[in-house]
Amino acid sequence: MSLCSGISHTEMTELLCKLFIKDRQNLSSPEVHRRYGTMVSIVAIIINTLLFSSKLIIGKKIGSVAVCADAMNNLADAGSSVVSFISFRIAAKPADRKHPFGHARIEYVTSMLVSFLVLHTSIDIVTESFEKLFSGNGESETHIAVFFILGAAILLKLWLCFFNRKIGKKINSPIMKANSADSLSDALSTSAVLGSAVLTYFFPALWQADAIMGLIVGVLIFVSGIKIFNAAKNAILGEAPDGSIEESIASVISEHPGALGYHDLFIHNYGPGRCIVSLHIEVDGAKDIFRSHDMIDNIEKELREKYGYVATVHMDPIVTDNDRINALRERIAAAVSSIDERLMIHDFRFVEGETHTNLIFDISAPFELKMTDSDITERVNKEVSAIGENYFAVVTVDRC
Repeated sequence: MSLCSGISHTEMTELLCKLFIKDRQNLSSPEVHRRYGTMVSIVAIIINTLLFSSKLIIGKKIGSVAVCADAMNNLADAGSSVVSFISFRIAAKPADRKHPFGHARIEYVTSMLVSFLVLHTSIDIVTESFEKLFSGNGESETHIAVFFILGAAILLKLWLCFFNRKIGKKINSPIMKANSADSLSDALSTSAVLGSAVLTYFFPALWQADAIMGLIVGVLIFVSGIKIFNAAKNAILGEAPDGSIEESIASVISEHPGALGYHDLFIHNYGPGRCIVSLHIEVDGAKDIFRSHDMIDNIEKELREKYGYVATVHMDPIVTDNDRINALRERIAAAVSSIDERLMIHDFRFVEGETHTNLIFDISAPFELKMTDSDITERVNKEVSAIGENYFAVVTVDRC
């Protein structure tokens, strides 16, 4: 898609970024994040306000509930952009005593507010469309100007969709991604309104098409609002992180030969650019403890400098130079895997006594595994007893 001047949406986006975003490549900076959000919000406010006023004027003139409904949708979009503008300014505030992880999660809260605005607008549109449909009032006309206004609105909404999507991916902003999806939905609903306007222009007797199209627009807007609500709700409750985050963490760990493995990885998302990470890394217990600790410090530093992750790493020393323990660890791992191939062991310790020997280890089990923790423990104890009657398993099950 391109604008009337022949400038593509990508070129226009880059031009705006160059003009209004200072130090635009420093994406880890909260201030740069705020500048991007402010720019996008202001552009959206201007466009949606223009679309609202032009559609409302022509919609009232021709008595079209579909066009007026589309105008009210643009008003809700302008309102949500104002909310976004405010949220980006709050999100850029530094951490303080009451908010030690910063204020970036405000974007999730504002996304929820946006969803409420969208849902409220959709209900109003559906209600008005039903009233016209069952009132028997067929007085409506179609002015040629409505075609130009709706056509321009579709192009502008498509551009806003690409604009929000590109910047949203660049700064990892959930509210921009939500607004991108909403803009695409708006373009589709406006296309439907344009279709009904064309239909009633050539066939005035089919006045019900306007009310029916108003209903369709209202339903589409409602679905869009539900999607935005669910995305915000999942982010606030806490959802599984993007797989790319774990991949980046694994790539840093793999650069250190002394890191024999990692487990118990937890990623806490406190908003765009606010990622708190905790994990355990296994090291050779026979090696110099200070060198191992120095390696852990370097891993934490690299995660912060390369990706902006605030990481806390726990060091787990394991035995690597005892053939008996190594063989037993491999045998236990195979036995646990035989229960379910997704089960893995870590933190393996061997405590031998006069009458019995404890095999102490943790098991990583996926949430999708239907076996309960007690069922897993019972099965593991049977497998361990089969290895040696004086062997007992002391198991902790970690769901991941």
